[in-house]
Amino acid sequence: MQDPNHPRNPRSPLRPLPGLIFASRWLQLPLYLGLIAAQAVYVVHFLYELLHLVEAAAGSKSALNALITSIGYKATLPVDSLNETVIMLVVLALIDVVMISNLLIMVIVGGYETFISRMNLEGHPDQPEWLSHVNASVLKVKLATAIIGISSIHLLKTFINADNYSDRVLIAQTAIHITFLLSAMAIAYTDRIMSGIQPERH
Repeated sequence: MQDPNHPRNPRSPLRPLPGLIFASRWLQLPLYLGLIAAQAVYVVHFLYELLHLVEAAAGSKSALNALITSIGYKATLPVDSLNETVIMLVVLALIDVVMISNLLIMVIVGGYETFISRMNLEGHPDQPEWLSHVNASVLKVKLATAIIGISSIHLLKTFINADNYSDRVLIAQTAIHITFLLSAMAIAYTDRIMSGIQPERH
């Protein structure tokens, strides 16, 4: 019988099969490295669009045409210079890139910390505030909230450029955004219920 004064070492080695299964979590590492590469692509795209915006503001026609093509803007009359609508659409596109980049960071950092290995960032001055209490449920809610923000930006871009979209597209995008919103509310409500059940079991 095991001596209660000498509990089993919590760091005792795992048996071969459980150890292999536990080590398989490192198979996710290439996925997170791939997301880091995607993050780098977004940075290049952001700088590319920002450069075009600055050049168009300085009077470059080629940069202006590149921006108009990028945002899918169509006007009844030719656009010879930056106008408020084009600037707004470009800025919203840049904000969209930033929000998607934030989503990638949450997935990369939070996912690695939750599903692969600890980063041991406790006490580090640059530790994200949300990472100190992140778990699978918190990460899920934060991702849902980030997706709603990204969907809002896309919907706003569509409404600003509504003349270039059919009513069917506008209705579909609005319905999709509402679906994202309801899904996030359902996820948050479910997480709240589950977090209330856990203490009752102890």
